[in-house]
Amino acid sequence: MFMNIMLILQEEQVVSGGESLDTLLKELSDVNNSRERASRLFQWLINPIPAKSFFRETWEKKPVIVQRRNPNYYEGLFSTAEFDRILRQDDVQYGVNLDVTSYTDGKRETHNPPGRALPYSVWDFYESGCSMRMLNPQAFSSTVWSVLSILQEHFGSMAGANVYLTPPGTQGFAPHYDDIEAFIIQLEGKKHWRVYSPRSENEVLPVFSSPNFSQSDIGKPILEVVLEAGDLLYFPRGFIHQGDCLPDAHSMHITVSSFQKNSWGDLLLKMVPAALEIAMEEDVEYRQGLPLDYLTYMGVQNSDKDDPRRAKFLSRVEGLMKKLAEYAPVDATVDLKARDFLHDCLPQCELASSVQGAPARWHRGQSEDVGSPITAQSKVRLIRAGCARLCSDGEVVSLYYTTANSRVYHKEEIKSLEVKVEHTDAIEFLIHAYPKFVSVGSIPSDSSKASILL
Repeated sequence: MFMNIMLILQEEQVVSGGESLDTLLKELSDVNNSRERASRLFQWLINPIPAKSFFRETWEKKPVIVQRRNPNYYEGLFSTAEFDRILRQDDVQYGVNLDVTSYTDGKRETHNPPGRALPYSVWDFYESGCSMRMLNPQAFSSTVWSVLSILQEHFGSMAGANVYLTPPGTQGFAPHYDDIEAFIIQLEGKKHWRVYSPRSENEVLPVFSSPNFSQSDIGKPILEVVLEAGDLLYFPRGFIHQGDCLPDAHSMHITVSSFQKNSWGDLLLKMVPAALEIAMEEDVEYRQGLPLDYLTYMGVQNSDKDDPRRAKFLSRVEGLMKKLAEYAPVDATVDLKARDFLHDCLPQCELASSVQGAPARWHRGQSEDVGSPITAQSKVRLIRAGCARLCSDGEVVSLYYTTANSRVYHKEEIKSLEVKVEHTDAIEFLIHAYPKFVSVGSIPSDSSKASILL
């Protein structure tokens, strides 16, 4: 069971050259280390900006534009032809998979009818000047799925995407800011973008997306550009933006996003309640009663009182808060965040190269190629670096994994296996050995335990 989830058998692997997305993905499929795959794909995404300088100077700080004058750079990622094919072949539902929007005379509207988005109605909306937003293209496009499933490991956070198709001379959305880091990838046509600084410190790296703004709310743009096919625009969460189509061309772009609810504050939201539970259990100071009369001098109605008891009360709160750090279950809370990430993750594309893709099958009335190819000398490793995580849930040790996730966000519950304590060393060995292949015989477990594990 464990092997079906996590491991692949060692094969000869060769990396070849190439520049197109299709060629790059084929190259990356031969790269042993999934972290290296993710790093190389991200570098391709933002070329020629070096990734290290991007994260040092730009990430979460300011917008950046890459204008390549190469309309074919992102070719193969997605297209209007693929969008049309999906409408004809797949069950695309208005409001679930597709939004029909418009922004005219300062008014933003959504025009979703109920039911399936059939081509004749979608293209009728388009001809009337409406924009199309496909909310989860990775559920329908294998290429988008592959790209996002690789990039998520580089971010250590879910990588999502929306596709936007806009008719010439129109705008589909009002000015607004988002709660994600956004990479605008221009696929077809061109689009005029305006980006504005956060309006105040309170809107820098916001926790939530904004409502729609009017033009008078946002001032002058700090950046104005026309993106053409092959170009890239990045801006951090909190930067207000709007895009409109020029009269002479339609636009299709895909927004790749990440880092939603992945801040220090989001970690502390999980950590502080857990720390309080531990502190109250272990430290009598947190269990001592409040002063009998604290309601007479604390609270909003008493906030302007010149009362020495207030200073004493506030000092006690400050001391307890500082002491709380001693009880913070940092590793356990990080594991809670990791579990959320594993639930968000797209499943792996490499299962065909694991034992799940072994040749055993039913053919012409009988089973064929049955029998484990695995011996003590077999070389194995994880499918990906981030495909699983060992966590302690109280007295139970569980292995959480991503390989059985759905391409539809949270369609499935998070997947895990309960692990016996005597098997944890073997699992940790495999996790820490990545990306190296190790022999089954070297796994720290006796033969009977290894047979259960694999």
